[in-house]
Amino acid sequence: MTTLEEPSAPAQQAALKIDGLEMSYMVRGTARSVLRGVTFEVRPGEAYGLVGESGCGKSTTAYAALRYLPSNGVIDAGTVTSDGQELTAMSAKELREFRARKASMVFQDPVQAVNPVLKIGRQVAEAFEVMGQSKKQAEESALEALKRVRIAAPESVMDRYPHQLSGGMLQRVVIAMGLACDPTLLVLDEPTTGLDATVEAEVLDLVRDLREELNSAILLIAHNLGVIRTMCDRVGVMYAGRIVEEGTVDEVFDNPSHPYTKGLLNSIPRHGLQKTDRELFAIPGTAPQVGAHLPTCTYIDRCPIATDLCHSEVPPIVERSDGHWTRCHHSDRLDEVPEPDETEVAFDVGTEEVIGVRGVSKTFHQRGHDVPALVGVDLGFAEGETLGLVGESGSGKSTLAKTMLGVHSPDEGGAITLRGRKMADKATDRIEESVRAVSMVFQNPDSALNRSWTVRRILKRSVVRLTGVKGEAADRRVEEVAEAMQLTPRHLDMRPRQLSGGLKQRVAIARAFAGDPEVVVCDEPTSALDVSVQAAILNLLATLQNDERSSYLFISHDIGVVRYLSDRIAVMYLGRIMEIGATATMFAGVNHPYTEALLSAVPSVDGVAENRIPLAGEIPSPANPPSGCVFHTRCHRAIEGLCEVTEPDMVEIGPGHSIKCHLTVEQLSEPLVVKERMLAEVADDPLVD
Repeated sequence: MTTLEEPSAPAQQAALKIDGLEMSYMVRGTARSVLRGVTFEVRPGEAYGLVGESGCGKSTTAYAALRYLPSNGVIDAGTVTSDGQELTAMSAKELREFRARKASMVFQDPVQAVNPVLKIGRQVAEAFEVMGQSKKQAEESALEALKRVRIAAPESVMDRYPHQLSGGMLQRVVIAMGLACDPTLLVLDEPTTGLDATVEAEVLDLVRDLREELNSAILLIAHNLGVIRTMCDRVGVMYAGRIVEEGTVDEVFDNPSHPYTKGLLNSIPRHGLQKTDRELFAIPGTAPQVGAHLPTCTYIDRCPIATDLCHSEVPPIVERSDGHWTRCHHSDRLDEVPEPDETEVAFDVGTEEVIGVRGVSKTFHQRGHDVPALVGVDLGFAEGETLGLVGESGSGKSTLAKTMLGVHSPDEGGAITLRGRKMADKATDRIEESVRAVSMVFQNPDSALNRSWTVRRILKRSVVRLTGVKGEAADRRVEEVAEAMQLTPRHLDMRPRQLSGGLKQRVAIARAFAGDPEVVVCDEPTSALDVSVQAAILNLLATLQNDERSSYLFISHDIGVVRYLSDRIAVMYLGRIMEIGATATMFAGVNHPYTEALLSAVPSVDGVAENRIPLAGEIPSPANPPSGCVFHTRCHRAIEGLCEVTEPDMVEIGPGHSIKCHLTVEQLSEPLVVKERMLAEVADDPLVD
């Protein structure tokens, strides 16, 4: 007897399908390959992540997918289709129609994606006018779009210019513009790079909600593997223009099957790793240049298990499990890939305070108003110690750094001391010893280094200016510093524009150490770097600290990096230190509510279940801080009738561990389970940015 089965529903077409895509850039008449047979698809309602180092072709793939290519970009082979439509065969008019109605792209830097001289309302409305709405209809739709992305007081935001919005709010505006057409395909290119952990978590929550609401397919590009793990269903690992591994995020991150994937994961400080445990693993060498001739395996020059076979034959696609594959000859030999050295490293932190910050406040005067950026800050650095400084943008971290450096003068009554002696407020008034004592490594080496000078000239200028040493002695000092940074003589004769991001940051660090400083202020020195380059820079900083016994003030929004490098951590909010303690203690469980929220917002590459504590609204204006505890307007543990009335004292709750809070240790120890109701309350809060 034959059983009749119901006919199955037709298979849903992919929202994005890239098949055998090969692409090159024409440079001085020569074709330089950048994509080599890229193949993957993203189904409706699915989030697909692309990871890999800078220059591997992630963003180029995204631009090629929507045909946003420069004039010298040429698709040599392959196809790109969406819902059965082939984009590679579309005319310019058809492409414009496709982008206007079916696909959108959110770029990495929202500041570069908006017009600085047009108000927000006008720019969002334009996205609807393109689809044929009248000016009045478009304005109404723009207002609804801002409400959709949970921007508070959208009517007010409509009338503001881009420079009047925070990074998180501006990113939401860009997403609102991208969602104007209810796209079936949404491409996100590093949408949270440079954002605070709390703002990053809010933006990612927003993308999740909109994906569910619209059933959109999402292509997400990020170098933060934790973001990919928490956001995506599947992931493709890209190297030198070729996908070398693909599978579900759980399969790829828990069971990596390509040496490159394993190297990326080993480069991240995971599972509470600190510098005293071991060095981070840094993938040796650098990625190949765009256009390099790579006839077989693209990873061969950096692979620790490469053989003659890898040099002679293109690696096959090897199925590891259902939907998980790798492109490697030796996927069965991954256990031979060297693991990070587990040898513990001893760091000798002294007892004498090198730099002291005592009762330091800093008030700026703007348009007749006092704006207190720092309020009664007390900190100290021992010899060979790293103090991590965390907090949202606008909390005063950079102002504190600049005040220590003498760029800003503290208010009367505060003092910056060097080994117990008060330093002059301004750097221009400090004696030579004080000027040399504190140096800085900036976030962006491109802006901090003279592009027209050679590395040798940049370093020699710092040596001469800070130490007074000249001639051959200065040259020897330059070579010593360069060698310590693993910069070769060839690098010394190059200009910054000829160096990779990691090498430029090494030059910036070398310049900071040229004068043999006692304290180095590191302001987001690794935020824009790939994880493998980041690992090398963090190892370098740790080694230099051990060798030179320098102290660090390490400012970063990457909590994992701060945890790895820091001996102690200070948490800053609205110009005040809210909590300070040893790193191990800070992650032991009892924290200030603000610290608790910051730590809960960190996306984990290990797939740990999230229990994020959302913060209502933005950090308040320093010009008009809340009464009582300045954090009470956003606090999930606030005590009504107390926190909004009385400012708490800084209280020591354990050896070297202090918090600025009314709550007792017992109250702070009570578990807090975040429920959907709490998330909804935050979304409806009028203070939400």
